[in-house]
Amino acid sequence: MSNGYERRMRRVVDHIHDNPSGDLSLDALADVAALSRFHFHRVYAAIAGETATSTVRRMRLHRAAVALVQGKDPVASIARRVGYPQMASFVRAFSGHYGLTPAAFRKRGELRPFPLQLSPKGQLMFPVTIRTEPERRLAAAPHQGPYTEIARAFEKLGSTVAARCLHGRLGHMIGVYYDSPSDVKPADLRSHAALEAPPDLPIDPPLEVVTLPAGRHAVLTFTGPYAGLQAAYDQLFGIWLPQSGESPADSPVFEIYLNTPMDTAPADLVTELCLPLR
Repeated sequence: MSNGYERRMRRVVDHIHDNPSGDLSLDALADVAALSRFHFHRVYAAIAGETATSTVRRMRLHRAAVALVQGKDPVASIARRVGYPQMASFVRAFSGHYGLTPAAFRKRGELRPFPLQLSPKGQLMFPVTIRTEPERRLAAAPHQGPYTEIARAFEKLGSTVAARCLHGRLGHMIGVYYDSPSDVKPADLRSHAALEAPPDLPIDPPLEVVTLPAGRHAVLTFTGPYAGLQAAYDQLFGIWLPQSGESPADSPVFEIYLNTPMDTAPADLVTELCLPLR
């Protein structure tokens, strides 16, 4: 059952994600949580597993990475939009996190789709295997909106399970994605941020139970920043699937996160994209 600290942390997570260019200082976030600054800092770090400053920084830089490669706005404009009014501070923070300047990151095009005219004979950049997956029971937090903003739901999920002292009983982080971004408006996209849960673990609101069916899956292993996952999806659906002779099952795609950005550099993140097959 939800408790007071869970609700406070969910309010903070919502406020961070709704106000990337706003005042996200410890004082401001403490006010949102209705805690003193001293107690807020300690409570947030204990429940979320990282400082509020780290959460804010990760969210802002991820938003910037997506904007750099999905749009054409000037770098300075993107920097201001994610809370860095000083260009030098933005470049320093972005370079430290991604290992490239914002301009170099945009030029490399980490989110770039493969050229459509090459799709019939393009080559896969990421390994794909077929394996049989077990049924999975998940403790999940729902998210509606752009998939690139599901971090909000993961952070709520993390603070909730930490407040309930459940971390030792839960498994891999998993993201479940129900809609195609190509035909559903970003604001209407549905997904779940989840953790694998054993059959006997009670899952109380605001968390939800999600069950992923057992069966054959195509599994693409992607290594790199989450901002690059769209390129992996483009290849899985546009190159591998047409050449494979396989047909997708009537079940959502999901991602298994084998490590976490809380303690892993973006370039070393490993994500398995799992496409259920008939």
